[in-house]
Amino acid sequence: MALELRQHLKLTQQLVMTPQLQQAIKLLQLSRLELQETIEQEIEQNPLLEDSLEGRDDFTSYSEEEPELAVPEVSLSPADEGPWGDEPIKDTDWSEYSDYFDNERSSAVMSFAYEEKEPISFEGSVSGPTSLTSHLMWQLQLSDLEEVDRLVAAHIIGNLDPNGYLAVPIEDIARETGVTEAKVLEVLAKVQEFDPVGVAARDLRECLLIQIRHLGLEGSVVEKIVRDHLRSLELKNYQAIARELEIPLEEVVQAVEVISQLEPRPGRNYSGEATHYIVPDIFVYKVDDDYVIVLNDEGLPRLRVSPHYRRLLQDPSVPLETKQYIQKKLRSALWLIKSLHQRQRTIYRVTESIMRFQREFLDKGIAYLRPLILKDVAEDVGMHESTISRVTTGKYVQTPQGLFELKFFFNTGINRVGGDQVSSQSVRERIKQIIQTEDPAKPFSDQKIANLLKERYGIEIARRTVAKYREMMGILPASRRKKPALSTK
Repeated sequence: MALELRQHLKLTQQLVMTPQLQQAIKLLQLSRLELQETIEQEIEQNPLLEDSLEGRDDFTSYSEEEPELAVPEVSLSPADEGPWGDEPIKDTDWSEYSDYFDNERSSAVMSFAYEEKEPISFEGSVSGPTSLTSHLMWQLQLSDLEEVDRLVAAHIIGNLDPNGYLAVPIEDIARETGVTEAKVLEVLAKVQEFDPVGVAARDLRECLLIQIRHLGLEGSVVEKIVRDHLRSLELKNYQAIARELEIPLEEVVQAVEVISQLEPRPGRNYSGEATHYIVPDIFVYKVDDDYVIVLNDEGLPRLRVSPHYRRLLQDPSVPLETKQYIQKKLRSALWLIKSLHQRQRTIYRVTESIMRFQREFLDKGIAYLRPLILKDVAEDVGMHESTISRVTTGKYVQTPQGLFELKFFFNTGINRVGGDQVSSQSVRERIKQIIQTEDPAKPFSDQKIANLLKERYGIEIARRTVAKYREMMGILPASRRKKPALSTK
């Protein structure tokens, strides 16, 4: 068999993710907090990056105060190639990067002029939450319990679930501490007197009874209902409770009002979860009859390239290896700044498109939210749907109607009688409004709500869809919402 060498011409298409594109995509999908952390990390790793807030009042001061700088050519060996390409930087055209700020639209969109403001200090406004365990142990240290009782109490506190209920049997604590079950019950009663009231209960009934005793309602109708008729109370079968206790219905309703004020989960305020504050990425203001979109750059570092290192590239006394290092970091710094501005412009354009589609929502509220999908916005701004998805994830906009994640404005459509569509979020809002106006003594069934939606708003929707939306909003069924009609005599 003879060996031969042949040449073939083959045409193929291949998608190449350059490092620049990868960085741009990464920055685009970051939330505001993640973006701030990423920028700060880049400042620490790249000496050419500086936060202009430290010594300048303008994000773009490096391009406005300095003349165009011709960076001398420094040849790089293959081993020294930077992450942004293998060609050496010959003449850096600084005007190329200042173009991002020169045109009128970009300056209106970016709004990077720095104003003298008092920066938001989260350290001064947010403190670490107190856990339920630490709160109870603090009270235990201040109590006059004996050493053995303290040991048992510490075991009880250590075995409470996040809601404040005792999560292990009494016999397990007795075995672990080497005391009798009677002793554990004795100490448990003392722990149950700690704040919050109702803590260390073994079930809901005991939790409520502890709070009732704390209110001095022993022997009252309230205590009898909780102790003997908790199931009927859960089903709101007040007639059965009144019949079994042989008391008027009005008295049962008054007792239920007291019970509804008790705390079924006493540990919820000490869950140990930190408070999270949402800072809007975009603000939408109404000015006359129009809406203005403003990007929120408060708290974000304003990057610039250090003039010191730019001067080093001009200094002939600087070693070649140093200049090569500076050039690699210069590429990284410029691409980061470029990617950040591209991110901001993209968020602006997408928000502008969404608000244009949802103009009726801005004017009238959630009930007028229109159906919208990613494809609609993608076609409007000339981007891919995946880009729109990245932009709208974890980004929040403050509108005249409230604070919403950008994803909130994308809803599927539900047909109306006239042939047009209404958003699913709008339908949920209509259902909530109908339930809020119903007679508590005769709440609307899911089928009745479906009929009312068709009669009032022309929305055709099945009963099971009403039930699904109702459950999504945490609204009980009609049988659980019903309240007895009291006699006016």
